[in-house]
Amino acid sequence: MPEESTPPATMTATATAAEPTRSGVRALGLGCLGCGGLVLVAVVALFIQLAWNSSTDFPRVAPTEMASRVVRHSQEAYEVMGFTRTVRPGVEKIGVSTQNTLDAGYCYDGGLLGLEDKTVDGAYRMSHDWALDHVPASQAVPGLRRLHRRLLDEGWEVSSYREGGKGKDWSLYVQRDGGDERMSFTWFPDRGYFLGGSAGPCAYDPGWTGGEIAYYPDSAAGSVTPPDLGPGWR
Repeated sequence: MPEESTPPATMTATATAAEPTRSGVRALGLGCLGCGGLVLVAVVALFIQLAWNSSTDFPRVAPTEMASRVVRHSQEAYEVMGFTRTVRPGVEKIGVSTQNTLDAGYCYDGGLLGLEDKTVDGAYRMSHDWALDHVPASQAVPGLRRLHRRLLDEGWEVSSYREGGKGKDWSLYVQRDGGDERMSFTWFPDRGYFLGGSAGPCAYDPGWTGGEIAYYPDSAAGSVTPPDLGPGWR
């Protein structure tokens, strides 16, 4: 009878150990495929979200309505500051005289990934600028501190607040709704000049018909005149 040979113990052990190794490699490969699938799903979901939340998805709002909105914010801040003078519309000399004016700027499309910088046809951002001369420290300092507290209580996010100290400018910058609405205030103690401003979110001008005619935001601001800025305005 032929002699039967038994495989060496080392070969048996090596073969047995190789089986889990091959199984582990197959499992790792399937796991990597699963990870790749999850990454692909996440990328697709992000792409859909970016496409859905378009940076040009603005409401259609008449310039008169948007002007009332930004002027109202300025008026509320004006009253909190404790100013009592009435400021007529217009400005004689920017940075020197009193001011009460409306302006409008372009809105921009950042593109799908936020890397572009294109103007959006028919869209504008309304802003209101106001200023007072002859504002002493006894009025500006407590007024800005009071305004800072009030805006925080009303849910505004403070971007910057600086108490300038002796001879240095005081400033307060706030925003809300992701920066769609903003306000800024600066007091220059060396010349007793107080500057305030309010900007609203972007909106499409219902009066713009499109076509080949270029749109200029100045037309939105030019169609509206701000009311007198003063105490007790409603």
